[in-house]
Parts: sequence; C-alpha cells; structure tokens
Amino acid sequence: MQYIDNIIFLILLVAGFGLFAKSLQKIYRNIRLGHEINRNDRKGERWETMARVAMGQSKMTARPVAGVLHLFVYVGFVIINIELIEIVVDGIFGTHRFLSSIFGHTFYNFFTATLEVLALLVVIGVVIFFIRRNFYGVKRLTMKELFGWPKNDANWILIIEFALMMAFFMMNSSDFILQSRNVLPEHGSFPISEMTLVPFLEIFSFDNGFLMFTEKAAWWFHFVGILFFMNYLYYSKHLHIILAFPSTWYANLDKKGKFNNLESVTKEIKLMMDPNADPYAAPAEGAEADVPSKFGAEDIFDLNQVQLLNAYSCTECGRCTSVCPANITGKKLSPRLILMKTRDRLEEVGRNIDQNGKFVDDGKKLLNDYITKEELWACTTCNACTDACPVLLDPLSIIFEMRRFLVMEQSAAPQELNLMMTNVENNAAPWQYNQADRLNWASEN
Repeated sequence: MQYIDNIIFLILLVAGFGLFAKSLQKIYRNIRLGHEINRNDRKGERWETMARVAMGQSKMTARPVAGVLHLFVYVGFVIINIELIEIVVDGIFGTHRFLSSIFGHTFYNFFTATLEVLALLVVIGVVIFFIRRNFYGVKRLTMKELFGWPKNDANWILIIEFALMMAFFMMNSSDFILQSRNVLPEHGSFPISEMTLVPFLEIFSFDNGFLMFTEKAAWWFHFVGILFFMNYLYYSKHLHIILAFPSTWYANLDKKGKFNNLESVTKEIKLMMDPNADPYAAPAEGAEADVPSKFGAEDIFDLNQVQLLNAYSCTECGRCTSVCPANITGKKLSPRLILMKTRDRLEEVGRNIDQNGKFVDDGKKLLNDYITKEELWACTTCNACTDACPVLLDPLSIIFEMRRFLVMEQSAAPQELNLMMTNVENNAAPWQYNQADRLNWASEN
C-alpha cells in the first residue's frame, strides 16, 4: 500500500501522454487529407524563420502591450513546466524536490526563485488578458464570430493557467512553512510565495498535518492540471502552442500574394502559342498525370497540407481581420473566420472518418456550406491579413484556391470579372475596345 500513490501517478502519466499522442495522431491524419506540397527548400531560411517568429515571438511586438503580456505567459508557462521533470521523478520514485540533489543548494535556490517570478508574470498576464477580452472591449476580441465556444475556450484557457499558477504558489508556500518548522529538508527559494500566501497561511497557524495535506494536494492539482491542459489543447485554439512551430517552418517564403500558376495550364497555353505545335498530336506518355482532377478547391481535400495545418494553427487573435479593408468597410469577409471555418470542416470530416473507417460523402462542402461566395469575392487580395498574422498563416491562399474553383470549374465569377476575362480573350486587353484601336493613345500626342 505504501506505493499506491506512485502507481496512481504512473497510471495518470501514461494515460495523459497516451491520450495526447492519440490526439496528435488524429491531427496528423486530418492534415494529410490535403494534397502534398513541397516546402522543403531554403532550409536555413526556414529554420531562422521558425526560431524568430515561433520561438522569438518577433511579430507579436507589432502590438506592444499584447506582445509583452503574451511573452510573459508564453515564456513563463513553458519554463515553469520544466519543473514537470521534477514532478515526474518525484511522483514515480516518491522523492521530494529531486532536482535539488542534481543542481546543488545555490543553483536550485536560483532555479526555484526564477520559477516563482515567472509564475507571477504569468498570473499578471492572464489576468490582464481576461480583463481585455471580457471587459475592455477590444473590437477584434468581441466580434460576433467569437460568440459561443471560441470566447469560452479562450476564457477557460486563461482560468486554467491562473489556477495552475496558484496551485504552484500554494505548493511552495506550504513547503516553505514546513521547511521553516524543520518538518521538510530545506530546499529552494520562494520569494513571491513568502510575500503573498505564506503570511496568509501563518495567520491561521495551520498545523503541520494540514500543511502537508495542502502541499501534496497542490502538487497533485498542478500535475493533473498540466495533463488536463495538454489534452484540452486538441479542442482549443491554443493548439498553436505546438503547431506554430511547423506552421512557421512550412510558411510560404515567396512574395506575399504571388499567384501559383498551374503547370498543366501553363503547358497548354505554351502549346497554343507555339505555331509549330500540332494541336491534334497524342499527349506524351505520362502527360495525363500532370492534369489535376479538379482546378482549385471546393472542399478540404482540394487544399494542400500546409493550408490545413494553418487552419489548426490559427490563434483566433483577429489581427488579420482587424486590418482587412473588406471587413473594415462592413463586408462579410473575415480572414480569421476563413481559417476557423476550414478547421471546422476539417474536424467534421475527421469525425466522419472516425465513425465510418473512411470518409463517406456527407453532402457538404467547404464551399457554400461553410464559406460563401460573398466572402471569397469580397477579398481585395491586399495581403494585409497574411502580413499581420503573428505565426505566418495564409488565409489568402485558401481564398485564391476557392476562387480558382469558382472560375475554372463553375464559371461562377462575378459579372465584372467575367467581362474583363472576355475582353482579354477577345481584345487581348481588359478594356472593351477593338484590337485595332489599341495604339490610338499614341497618336493623340
């Protein structure tokens, strides 16, 4: 019976990481529903971009207040959870503050004091974020598209992070008092706890038994809370904590908004322009494979894997939507919502596969059922959204592909665009005049 705590701990540890691995496997499977795209070029530049943007948070500084607060939460929460190593060893082997024997007295004191300062910064950050999101009225955080689960999800994450940090302080405070009473060996320095919770606990003169229970309960709460937080990520926008790294590595390094010409179409045009080509000649062996089965994107299967990764990586911060000229002028388009709807459809398809073993046509498509034509044609392709994204996501590329489908598969472009394309076809220019008059502007001088 003396090892029951260690056994329970090990079971929870294995179950928690097992469920997390299963969630990551499901995400990986869903992303692979898209078609492959080669983004393995310029590796040095990609590593530098990932280090600068995902790890260094360089694009967050465009909004200094939010950027600094996010840095508090991000750096603090990540570094504090290094202590998970100590928790795992203590939980499995029944030791107490295992790292103190590795680091030595002086460095361990510095280590624990640093964690306390970082935990305080996390608390400050999440409290201010909660106020900004719910009471301050930041427009991009109070838009209708965030009503319901997106808003609740953001709040729950902040509450969970706050609760985990308070458990951390409660654990250290109880530990400190027990150390001062020579009940536990003296390990660690806890400056924030000494100034905050320790005086509160000492007011009530709690006995050693209660403090031992409090320290152990806070320790268990912190451990179970981390496992819960880790597995909650799958259902949350905070999945970007993990996926921001591959998203920035696979980001499009070409000029923003550069239209990707289809190779099959380019070959066809070159053939048409070649006066020596035989239009009736049989296609070369393997040429049929170069022609895509569908032009553009109607559903998530038609998007590439990086675009689906982007959908999962969206932070829902709304920076893209806040700078979108179409959205600012009252049009229906929201770049953030393009990614959110793509993720919703991707998750729906994933559930379909889970239920049936394979995808069974459900009569729905990303186009029309999730994203409307009105949204797509409202886009001015100005690239403000892609430039503003703090993790280099590209909602514009999804809009491009869905527009391509409307034009090339359904001939469903707006009247103004159809008129322009007709003019190009007939007059070799977007304007409606005869080719013979194209140089009249020169004779006016």
